[in-house]
This record gives sequence, structure tokens and C-alpha cells, in this order.
Amino acid sequence: MPSAPSVAPVYEQVVDGFGTVRIRPLDAEADAATVHGWARQERASFWGMNGLSREQVAGIYAHMATLDTHHALLVELDGIPVALLQTYEPEADRVSECYDVLPGDIGVHLLLAPAGPGGARPGWTSALLGAVTVYVFVTLDRRRVVVDPDVRNDQAVARFLKQGFTAGPAVVLPEVDLPEVFIPEKKAQLAFLTREVAFGQ
Repeated sequence: MPSAPSVAPVYEQVVDGFGTVRIRPLDAEADAATVHGWARQERASFWGMNGLSREQVAGIYAHMATLDTHHALLVELDGIPVALLQTYEPEADRVSECYDVLPGDIGVHLLLAPAGPGGARPGWTSALLGAVTVYVFVTLDRRRVVVDPDVRNDQAVARFLKQGFTAGPAVVLPEVDLPEVFIPEKKAQLAFLTREVAFGQ
């Protein structure tokens, strides 16, 4: 069933051969069941939410909604949720301890939904990343994207490199232990994509 967004999309693009991609703010409560269903699967183990309840997932994103530096968005294809997109200001994130943040940088996390009943669609992940890239560089007017997949997540690392990202160093993101959130230490592979590379300038 198509989801019922409570707010207007912040980005919309018709992707030839696939449909209309919309990016909208995540509704922490209304979308919690969808995100929980994705995050609890073994394929999403690197997302770090496998053992959390729906209520805990809702709480995490309700807290994120109070921040000016971190944002959660739902990506839809023709009204069907297909990915969770998180953007953040690197200087306000633990990743800033592991590389030199430049003006215009933005951090991105992306959790893809499982393939639908018809199975994986060839080229869809690349098309989805392309839409996200346009949103970040054009709508948000950023100069460079940084991603930090787990070093063991070979599939995600390969996906970003195929999309034009350049591999940076492998780093250890430090543990975050605050009253409102706990994030364990993470060994990550940094990768970067500039606007010039993304658009062939």
C-alpha cells in the first residue's frame, strides 16, 4: 500500500523506466513500522537497529526530528517507500573526528528497502542514488558528499564506488554515549563524491 505522507515532499523526480521518486521528511511515528521492518532484517545488520522494537525506532527518529544538524527522510517510488535517507552536517557528527570537513560537505546514510514481490529491478539502485545525488547537490546546494559504510559492508562500499565516489581512508568512528542516544564504535570506509564528478563537470 502507498504510504500517506503527512507533509509535502522536499524533492520529486521522474526517473525514466522506473517512475516518480519523491523524498519527504520521515514521520517518526507513522513511518516507524516501515523502517523497523527494514532495519530488523539480517540484510540491514550494518544499520545497527536489528534488535530494536518499533517503539525504540520511533523514539530514535523522534529525537532526530528535534535536531537542526541531522535529518531523516523517506524515499518513495510512485508512493511506495523504497529507502530511508539520512543527511547530516559532518561537523556536528563523530565523522568530523576522522577527516577534515570542508565547507559545503554533507553526510549521507542510505538504507534500501528489500526488493519487492517482483524481485530486484536491474539499474534501480543506481537510479535511486542518482535521484538522491541531485537532491543533495542541487536542492540542498552542497559541494561534496561523504559516506561512511561499515568496512565489512562490501556491497555498500562497492555500490558507492560504482556510483562515482572516491574511496577515502578506513577509519574508526568513536563511540557516542549520551543520555538521549548511544552509538557504538564503528570501523568505517569513508568515500567522497564531489558535485563536479557527479555531474561530469
